[in-house]
Amino acid sequence: MTLVDTLDTLVVLGDIEEFEHAVKLVIKDVKFDNDIIVSVFETNIRMIGGLLSGHILAEYVQKQADVMTWYRGELLEMAKDLGYRLLPAFNTSTGIPHARVNLKHGMKVEALRHSRETCTACAGTILLEFAALSRLSGEPIFEVKAHAAMDALWKMRHRSSELMGTVLNVHSGDWIRRESGVGAGIDSYYEYCLKSYILLGDERYLARFNRHYHAIMKYISQGPMLLDVQMHRPHTKTRNFMDALLAFWPGLQVLSGDLKPAVQTHEMLYQVMQMHTFIPEAFTFDFQVHWGQHHLRPEFIESTYFLYRATGDHYYLHAGKKALKALQKHAKVPCGYAAVNDVRTGKHEDRMDSYVLSETFKYLFLLFSDPADLILNIEDFIFTTEAHLLPLTLGQLGNHTFNGVRDQDEQVHMLDYMRSCPSPNKLFPETVRRPLRDLVTGVCPRISSAKRLRAADFQAGNTDHLRTVYDMGITMVSLGEGKVQLLHSFHNAKSPEDAERGLIFMQEMVELSNSNSIPNTQLQAVAFKRDGDRELRILE
Repeated sequence: MTLVDTLDTLVVLGDIEEFEHAVKLVIKDVKFDNDIIVSVFETNIRMIGGLLSGHILAEYVQKQADVMTWYRGELLEMAKDLGYRLLPAFNTSTGIPHARVNLKHGMKVEALRHSRETCTACAGTILLEFAALSRLSGEPIFEVKAHAAMDALWKMRHRSSELMGTVLNVHSGDWIRRESGVGAGIDSYYEYCLKSYILLGDERYLARFNRHYHAIMKYISQGPMLLDVQMHRPHTKTRNFMDALLAFWPGLQVLSGDLKPAVQTHEMLYQVMQMHTFIPEAFTFDFQVHWGQHHLRPEFIESTYFLYRATGDHYYLHAGKKALKALQKHAKVPCGYAAVNDVRTGKHEDRMDSYVLSETFKYLFLLFSDPADLILNIEDFIFTTEAHLLPLTLGQLGNHTFNGVRDQDEQVHMLDYMRSCPSPNKLFPETVRRPLRDLVTGVCPRISSAKRLRAADFQAGNTDHLRTVYDMGITMVSLGEGKVQLLHSFHNAKSPEDAERGLIFMQEMVELSNSNSIPNTQLQAVAFKRDGDRELRILE
């Protein structure tokens, strides 16, 4: 998957020789007739998107550089094969696809017999790839299915708030989870509403995006922050944290022409990144870590790239440089780049998702590149949600699936939802950022660099250590047989800084326990004599 997902990155980098080698490897070794269950969403955006972009660029370099003259559309045939293997997932009463499918047996496997749930992003992030597949192959079935899924999702929106939930039933069309935001579970649905209009020229998707966008800016956008709400009660917040996936939103706002809130949200995210080295997988409203993982996600870099291209402000080059240095210092390992298990400890995971090469490094490279030095004119392409390149000329190949019939609800006046266009004034972003300069540090100052008690150094017989863990909000409960349970509570800590240290201490204790390397504590030996018995017993 990583090889397929990264094909177009090699062309963007200008390494045509390696691209040709990779295409040959994919054609020779990648097969889809496998008895495995896969995510429809991930397979579409990574594999079908990667194959289509690889095919398009293989033909491009054939014409432009007179190389790869042997190529005869093999990647397109592979994409079509894989597309047909995903189609059984669309056989639902709503037309919304199942979340998973078996590549060999479709939905006819026991593990998928009770399949019914999917997320809005999974169901609504199909159209760009499937439309491209139909228009390149001449087989309209893929685009027909993707349009039907988007139409069904649109009808499921809450008619009063114009918001979408996050999890739904593909058979009944009922919402299972009604939380609405722009992050995990829903993010790329909104992205594909706008980008489907950009690529295909179909105005119904612009109308839908504008309706959704107006609702998001009314209910979910709170200054620079984006807070989840109930789709049917949009003034009710549903959680006390934000997730890292929403970092794509400023980039989408740039595409829509609404620059000011894009600058604000990006600045908030940049300050969170500087505070924690990386943007954690989720962080609270006061910018503390909620989920500490960092999987080298691309969304913040993506938005940084779009903001730089829109404004020319070198501030975004500095933001990209800081992100790059963090990757080089804290994520680089001998065999690649490793995800971070917890931004507070810096511990690595044995993991590097395919999007690291497909998106994160592609956007970083483009951020620092002079467009004139690239072998591609990037403005001739649109990025899919996986940063695969699809040419805008695909829209000229014709859409045989749009019958011109429009839902009455989509008859809207575009002027009702027009917002500000990008300012030609290169200094404009600075005036927006200035009031937010100390937003994060002002709310949640960094913990001091005072020496912290580490779990590996802890000794239960050391009174100073016991006092320190108590200050961190940790209590010890004896379980008998020499076992002790540690309990941590933020409310019991001496200060927020001590509470954060306690959380790190507990995380280290768990890691020590899992590695069977808990330090030997200095337990006292106790001797006693039983009545009428001279035997001594020792408790250890």
